[in-house]
Amino acid sequence: MMITSASGMAAQANMLGTVSDNIANASTTGYKRSTEEFSTLVLQSGGADYNSGAVETHTRAFNSGQGTFEYTSSATDLAVSGQGFFVVSGPDGKTALTRAGSFVQNGDGTLVNPAGYKLLAYSAATGTNPVSNGFAGLVPVNIAALGLLAQPSTAGSLSVNLPPDAASVAAADLPSTNTPTARYTDMTTLVAYDNVGAAKTLDIYETKSAANTWEISVFDHGAAGAAGGFPYASGPLVTSTLSFDPASGGLAASSPASIAVPVPNGATLAIDLSKTTELATSYAVRGASVNGSAPSAVDHVEVSASGDVSAVYKNGARATSYKIPLATVPSPDRLEVRSGNIFDPTLGSGNVIVGLPQTGSLGQLVSGALEKSTVDVATELTNMIESQHSYTANSKVFQTAADLMDVLINLKR
Repeated sequence: MMITSASGMAAQANMLGTVSDNIANASTTGYKRSTEEFSTLVLQSGGADYNSGAVETHTRAFNSGQGTFEYTSSATDLAVSGQGFFVVSGPDGKTALTRAGSFVQNGDGTLVNPAGYKLLAYSAATGTNPVSNGFAGLVPVNIAALGLLAQPSTAGSLSVNLPPDAASVAAADLPSTNTPTARYTDMTTLVAYDNVGAAKTLDIYETKSAANTWEISVFDHGAAGAAGGFPYASGPLVTSTLSFDPASGGLAASSPASIAVPVPNGATLAIDLSKTTELATSYAVRGASVNGSAPSAVDHVEVSASGDVSAVYKNGARATSYKIPLATVPSPDRLEVRSGNIFDPTLGSGNVIVGLPQTGSLGQLVSGALEKSTVDVATELTNMIESQHSYTANSKVFQTAADLMDVLINLKR
């Protein structure tokens, strides 16, 4: 009786400890409630004799439970809707899992949660394809590293109307010859950006060379002559010839519909000319655009449901720099709970599987939200009262056994 009741008190003490832990963490972001499951230890009994056994407890953590969301104004506050855990790295460099997504920038711009664990993700610079069976390729998400952005121009469009009644220019005087006597029909300029974000002005000459035929020559304005025109210090960046269908005024089927301009100290700029026309009216620029941007600072950060971490710059440009993965295990409830509201895989939980949000069974990310604790205080208080009564009952059994021992001892007196 004494041994059995002592094990009962110990089991209820464990239950009360679990309840206490749950209540203490009722406001902890991403906390998953735990409970104690009881099982019997039966001693061999037979005949008229009964040997009382004992009871033992097994802690069960409901790590797979979904908590409700509390919405915030910070884009780096993250929650998981569905299955999956964030992958984080502790101060000791060890990788772990967590659902606590209240990430903020530390002194060097790295996203960390209140326990000091760094959020890990795949860098867009090195590739975002996940390594399914491990954490290889993951790096800390550093917002400060996004810094200034300069995007070189790579694509653009130019839509103009070229007058069909314009005079043709002799071949020897076409802009492509870059001679002092070079002549042209019309000209427009576009601004593009090189690799470091410096603006490069492109002079685009449209010159009629024959009936329904126009030469397109592009020059670097920075190489223009002293008078601001021909001859340039260097020849054209690119030259092309457009042919028009006189029946429709649009580009002929055999005509190129774009030109590729090597921007000085920049990328190759593909300019779409497909909407260029030769209609019976005056020269007109109907549309012109070029991508790319000058250096700009980060205005704010956005995180998509699929895990894309994008910097939005003050000039309106956007750049995706990281891809946040999620990790899961076959049995999340058997993960080992550690300080800092993190989890470690165990033999019982199975091996970690890493994937991108919204793929397979993995959930999605919710930016500007935190997952609240799954603890229900009313339920925990009810469990506490039940355990308290059971502890008291076991103590009475122990006290009764002690009284019986006194009776046995007094028989000898």
